[in-house]
Amino acid sequence: MSLRHGLLGLLAEGPASGYDLARRFQEMLGAIYPAQHPKIYAELGRLSADGLIAVESEGPRRRKAYRITGAGLVEIRAWLAESEVDHTVRLQPLLRSVFFWLMDPDDLRRHLADEQRFYAEQAARYEAYAAAKDRGDYGDSPRTQSLRVTTEAAVRLYRALADWAEWARSVPPARGD
Repeated sequence: MSLRHGLLGLLAEGPASGYDLARRFQEMLGAIYPAQHPKIYAELGRLSADGLIAVESEGPRRRKAYRITGAGLVEIRAWLAESEVDHTVRLQPLLRSVFFWLMDPDDLRRHLADEQRFYAEQAARYEAYAAAKDRGDYGDSPRTQSLRVTTEAAVRLYRALADWAEWARSVPPARGD
């Protein structure tokens, strides 16, 4: 996913400031797709220059709220329906796992226990969010249904990573001194 299209999708929900968009990214995507404030503001400038968004209002301290334009809706819909999906997954924990052989076995066991705990906590967090959606706490709009699908992906991903870390702890340590 590109930041560009993520911002367009969020703005399709309604006008928002750069600060609000950063908060939404954190709430909805958390560690899956982080978006930092400076990058968001730079991308908002590019989207505005390209005519895909426009300033809806300007508040105190020059805080701008942006809205998506018709051209922006065409862009996000084309991206969703017509463009190739980038299936690249960058997970630092898996990159690190290539080099586990360099770790002290006790350090590795502690590391994997920490990883398993982290992933289990993340899965539980998203499971609670999914349960709230399933109860109807957020309504039954198409947006809510899409968020539920995304939440389920997060639950399954984090569960799988927690299971992986637990499994990896059972693999006999090997050292490559």
